[in-house]
Amino acid sequence: MFIPLYDSNHLRHIKHQYVTIGLIAANVIIFFLTSSSDEYTMQARVLGLGYVPSVAFDKATLPAELVLVPSLLTYVTYAFLHNDIFHLGGNMLFLWVFGDNVEDALGYWRYLLFYLLCAIAGALVHGLFMPDSQQPLIGASGAIAGIVTAYLILYPRVKVWILAFGRVPLHIPAYMALGLWILFQLFMLLFGETDQISWACHAGGIVAGALLVLVLRSRDVPLFEQEEPATPPAESAPPQPAPPVDDGPAPWGPRR
Repeated sequence: MFIPLYDSNHLRHIKHQYVTIGLIAANVIIFFLTSSSDEYTMQARVLGLGYVPSVAFDKATLPAELVLVPSLLTYVTYAFLHNDIFHLGGNMLFLWVFGDNVEDALGYWRYLLFYLLCAIAGALVHGLFMPDSQQPLIGASGAIAGIVTAYLILYPRVKVWILAFGRVPLHIPAYMALGLWILFQLFMLLFGETDQISWACHAGGIVAGALLVLVLRSRDVPLFEQEEPATPPAESAPPQPAPPVDDGPAPWGPRR
């Protein structure tokens, strides 16, 4: 639908987006570790670490050699696996552009909790829609959907640069780009055909993101900020007192 490029929303509560960078690094490292194996090993890891609804709901059982973690942990581990470089790149680009400001609004640890809970919600809703599915769900899309929704609620008027349809550069308010993105996900969930994209997972992340940002944001962070934040002023040297000017003796007494 569109590719995010850049936003003009500076950080105000934290110095650096350490958690966002850490999450991107973890996803990239895990992708290369899992994709560097042979096809059989890679598929085994996807089955063992991906979220399989029928296994999570005790309707099916994985062979013992494929069980890598308890099924409850797959509600999280699935979100760190990706199918290919394009799947990874798209999710990480959204995380890079929008994640830092959500991290800024929530704080480091609450933001990490937010990310993981959105991922869990995405898997849970996917499972509720397809409880008998034996196909593993992978990807950070549920968590990313939560971040997009939180950003929209926090900063609807911030201008963002996007590539519409992958070609047309636009500089528009976040509520236009992200609002349409969210509506598209919900539309596809209700009326789209079943394909390789889990629209239910996206919807779970959207709902979780909308609810969690209300309770996890810092107390001094408002909702629906009405104006785009101004660029912080550059630091300047403190004013220095002007040197005294000697104009000669004053006619009415000494100069003070």
